[in-house]
Amino acid sequence: MSALAQLLVTGREHRVFSGAAWSVGTADGPLDRGWTGTRSWDGPPLDGGELWDLASVTKPVAGLAVMALVESGALALTDTAGDHLPAYRGGDKASLTVSQLLSHTSGLPGQVALYRDHPTRASLLEAIRLLPLTAEPGTRVQYSSQGFILLGLIAEAAAGRPLDELVDRLVCAPLGMTGTGFNPDAAGRARAVSTEDCPWRGCVVTGEVHDENAAVIGGVGAHAGLFAPLADMERLGRSLAGGGSGLLRPATFALMTAPHTDGLGLRRALAWQGQDPVGSPVGRSFGPDAFGHTGFTGTSIWVDPAHGRYAVLLTNRVHPARDGEGIAAVRRAFHDTASALPPAMPGGRPAEPHTLPGRRPRPPH
Repeated sequence: MSALAQLLVTGREHRVFSGAAWSVGTADGPLDRGWTGTRSWDGPPLDGGELWDLASVTKPVAGLAVMALVESGALALTDTAGDHLPAYRGGDKASLTVSQLLSHTSGLPGQVALYRDHPTRASLLEAIRLLPLTAEPGTRVQYSSQGFILLGLIAEAAAGRPLDELVDRLVCAPLGMTGTGFNPDAAGRARAVSTEDCPWRGCVVTGEVHDENAAVIGGVGAHAGLFAPLADMERLGRSLAGGGSGLLRPATFALMTAPHTDGLGLRRALAWQGQDPVGSPVGRSFGPDAFGHTGFTGTSIWVDPAHGRYAVLLTNRVHPARDGEGIAAVRRAFHDTASALPPAMPGGRPAEPHTLPGRRPRPPH
């Protein structure tokens, strides 16, 4: 059993999650990969083909689609909400730029539970249009899922295509991520990993987006909604570790992953988190130029370009409840261990997966 496998088996034993899948590697392939545990605490063992709710890891994937539109000339980073959305013209968000939305410097607040008072797509989107700004645009980083919902609307208007189609055509199809998408069908839901026993919905959420605002708008948002299997996240990781190979031109990818908010409190690239000087979710083992993103459900993808290495961690840490805090320590330890993996030998074969079905734990007291 590898050190990563042991770490995640222990995380399950401590009830941080019922299941986990992981992959660490380079553009050439994985160095260590596997899965452990079950789809839910009373569910079947993982087999490696499960669908995971990526939560906010959706943001950089949608961001890659936005940057592809920028590269093609369909959109510019300086374009504003008012340029593409008539309803926003004349309001306080008319001048918000694509760049500000991508870097979380738009001034739109985040983590607002709009779904509680706005149970339809139309009313929730209207609530975002009317949501007061809480900072002057461009003056500080303020993480905003609402900003990414707006970004998705802009991308759809600029391209004349729905967001799910843009993500599939511009990101998933070029990399062969055939199992990734929004709103899984019946077959996908049958192999999805469970998330929260949701008080709002009155059930354990499985195969439906965990994020409530995303659920209200139909399951497709630039902020949340994507589901993916481990193999597809490995494909994405390999591309990112190789400088965006197959997705963007080198200059576009460099622009996207470079810091854009130094001096504004937190380090953010375009749709990516950067390595904050203090409080990085992945610790200090990945270098200062590292970029990635975490998801509320317990997912993450991070890249250390100095070493050409990616790290994918997929868990259901919100199952059955979201109030556990153990994932923070597990995530840091995972990336510390991932950074210490020796590089593959020249001509070496890709890592074989660790398949470690978890023992069923004692029921909670």
